[in-house]
Amino acid sequence: MIISPGNRIVLIRGRDSFLLLARAGRSFPLLIETVDEEFVQGLGADDIIAVSAPEGGSVAPARCLLDLVRLWEQPLLVLPRDHPATRRLRYLTSAGPRILLSCEIVRGTHPEQHLLCSSAELAGAEIYGENGSICINNLPEAASWEYLPETASDTEQQI
Repeated sequence: MIISPGNRIVLIRGRDSFLLLARAGRSFPLLIETVDEEFVQGLGADDIIAVSAPEGGSVAPARCLLDLVRLWEQPLLVLPRDHPATRRLRYLTSAGPRILLSCEIVRGTHPEQHLLCSSAELAGAEIYGENGSICINNLPEAASWEYLPETASDTEQQI
């Protein structure tokens, strides 16, 4: 499937989970912070920023998280595998030229940005950006997609 969203955010829904996708839209350095190191990963305009909600929930905080990375260059934090917070992360973020969804990884513990924790229903999907479009392979037939409204987020409206 090929989607040409421009600057819009794409919402992919499974029965019990969802995924937000957007093109980075411009080149910028993305900082990835671990306990011991800081990595700098360059993002290009066609690279993908994704937020996964393996257990579903509200789309609004996922959109805020995506916007923090895409618009404000918020660094990504990577936790140690045994950190207690890994069990409580409801929204997970990844960014890069190609992202693979997996339900077999520990949430929030992968500095490699090609891998993103997802629900089992969306696992196996592959997302990449190319020529201004978002390309998605292996998306289950039961999943649906739509564009999020282009209105300002609640946070932006309050400022």
